[in-house]
Amino acid sequence: MPPPSAQPAAARAPLNLFERWLTLWVALCIVAGVALGQWLPGPLQAIGRMSVAQVNLPLGGLVWVMIVPMLLKVDFGSLAQVGRHWRGIGITLFVNWAVKPFSMALLGWVFIRHVFAPWLPAAQLDGYLAGLILLAAAPCTAMVFVWSRLTDGDPLFTLSQVALNDTIMVFAFAPIVALLLGLSSLVVPWATLLASVLLYIVIPVVAAQLARRALLARGPAALEAVLARLGPWSTATLLATLVLLFGFQGQALVAQPLVIAMLAVPILVQVLFNAGLAYGLNRLAGESHGVAGPSAMIGASNFFELAVATAIALYGFESGAALAAVVGVLIEVPVMLGVVRVVHRSRGWYEAGTRVAPRT
Repeated sequence: MPPPSAQPAAARAPLNLFERWLTLWVALCIVAGVALGQWLPGPLQAIGRMSVAQVNLPLGGLVWVMIVPMLLKVDFGSLAQVGRHWRGIGITLFVNWAVKPFSMALLGWVFIRHVFAPWLPAAQLDGYLAGLILLAAAPCTAMVFVWSRLTDGDPLFTLSQVALNDTIMVFAFAPIVALLLGLSSLVVPWATLLASVLLYIVIPVVAAQLARRALLARGPAALEAVLARLGPWSTATLLATLVLLFGFQGQALVAQPLVIAMLAVPILVQVLFNAGLAYGLNRLAGESHGVAGPSAMIGASNFFELAVATAIALYGFESGAALAAVVGVLIEVPVMLGVVRVVHRSRGWYEAGTRVAPRT
């Protein structure tokens, strides 16, 4: 039996309803969230004030319910697989941690502080830049498995890459954010930043791994059964999170369309640049298309749930930082779906230029 990366696409599990209609669900969440922000601003502001130590409790609960089922799939033992696709792993890590945060900080400085500064609210410039930095400082976790399936990616590569990124993120997210905020002359609230890392990264990862170990002690079937039951909850919570995020910023999204368009520019450039960089470097390195596809998606996508939650914790749910992070959600999902189509359509070109034999 061929390894997972060599199985034909037709033999893979079909996309579920959520994955097939992802664009529609996100569009509906945007519309519903903006509408609620317009019609029910009071209740949404009350939800936004439900915070402890500047951490929003409803949003934190949604993030936990959403990502813990995803993290249950992550086998940190798969880190042993790193050597199997060491070039793809290295390229993705390079893009995630050495390029993406710093390129976004540079793009934010260029567009927010200079190109678009005359048309943006001067009091919000620091917040917009902070939101962009938070958006790019952590690689995507929850949606990575969806992007990998959509690109027909190697599941073992995706699993090992997510496990490695999650491990690094526990230690690197706060220092990178603090460094880039400091370089941008922004105040670094270390206590809140570390609390966000603990609540949105460390606790979910530890809880998921403890639950995974307990389930596997009863046999692999027990884990699969729980994942099947939790899958719909994770999907529903993701959609509810999107509604809440767009609801928090509903009035701002309607009242400031020009601001939204200007914030979208550096995010769009960053996503496309990093996706293209990871994809091209994998081709030059001779990695298979099944590795290059998810590598490009992981290299370009952001952990937007963490970014928005941290932006709200640090600066408030009505801040420019929260708005910039929510615009990241608005831009990233449709753009990433476009990247998926490019990855599929360029497969012949990709495999013609690599030293790795095409899959059959």
